[in-house]
Amino acid sequence: MSGFDEAFDRLLDDEQSIERFDRAGTLRALAGAGAQVRVAARVSDEAGIGRLSGLEPRGVVVAAAGGSAAVADLFDALTRGGSAVPVQACAAGPLPGWVGALDLVIAVSQSGRSSGALALAAEAGRRGASLLTVGAADSPLAQVCAQARGIHVPIRVEGASSRTSMWAQATPALMAADVLGLASVPMATIAALADVLDERAQQAGPSSESFSNPAKLLAAEVAESVPIVLGSGSFGGVAARRAAEMFGRTGRVPIASGVLPDSASQIVACFDGPLAAGGAGAGEADGIFADPYLDGPARAPLRLVMLRDSSDEGGRASDEARAGRLLTDTVVSAAADAGVRVSLVDAPQADPLLRLAAHVAVTDFAATYLAIGHGFDPSTSPHVTLLRGTRGSLR
Repeated sequence: MSGFDEAFDRLLDDEQSIERFDRAGTLRALAGAGAQVRVAARVSDEAGIGRLSGLEPRGVVVAAAGGSAAVADLFDALTRGGSAVPVQACAAGPLPGWVGALDLVIAVSQSGRSSGALALAAEAGRRGASLLTVGAADSPLAQVCAQARGIHVPIRVEGASSRTSMWAQATPALMAADVLGLASVPMATIAALADVLDERAQQAGPSSESFSNPAKLLAAEVAESVPIVLGSGSFGGVAARRAAEMFGRTGRVPIASGVLPDSASQIVACFDGPLAAGGAGAGEADGIFADPYLDGPARAPLRLVMLRDSSDEGGRASDEARAGRLLTDTVVSAAADAGVRVSLVDAPQADPLLRLAAHVAVTDFAATYLAIGHGFDPSTSPHVTLLRGTRGSLR
């Protein structure tokens, strides 16, 4: 273990150091994901989400951006396989031209103040579309929904941002998909979802030491590498894109993402490139004769982060699932043969939604530990603050 690894692990196992950098309580908010699901399910029911029953929309638009964008991504993956109703994600206006009185718009914004979600919700109201909004109570989004006579699900997660309240925002959308008949997400699945998130939080939380904590281990592995995160299938793609977003926005490390089978060739081709173990300039491959003054610093080596289905379905697995596992194993084997380091994030859940939750929980925690391990506050970035100021002046 290098000196960097030892220092990184020591910091992540020191609760006082964690508290010093994690001033906004990002880890605490992530650890409460299971509770977010339970509260959001109760609040959704109280808000009258059951009124969507029998709506039969011609099409659905999910308006969400930034830290809320994963909700739209998840809703699309959830409904793609078993519904004939088209679903489209929108981050900003205008609404697709086809949206009208026969359609449903779901607008999601944790604060209820996202300009994109607000504009799309208001436009949906003007076109006479049905409207479901998810966000803070007494917010501009709630007001827009009330004017359109829609359904607003008020969410409030103490100390959470849009990035750390994914499941509070997603739960009403999951329940809406079930009520509308676009997917089967019974309350038993919602309860199981909360339990999976609780279990992962116990494994990946700050009190679990580095040697046995999957998120701290992953953060340490990613810290000195150029990572590519890869998932399989539509749900795996959602998890991979969420991981890339969190590692970039929270962990401050750019990371590429892909989804099997489409990205297989693109990813495997990188195993022959300059960042692979055998490529010039890749980490330790420079050898003992490398001169940092003449050759420059060694490049960080490539690392494959594989979000893997480790469920034990036996003969019950579909042909598509078996093909996906075979391709996953082939990519991992190709990486190993090329000398590319691999981080496996396994999820044993048979239900793809629960498996996605298990993957997302580990990578969310890992991205947060990555920021803390490098001495950053995971909740804030001065450059993002500057960017927001510029956006505000342009409006």
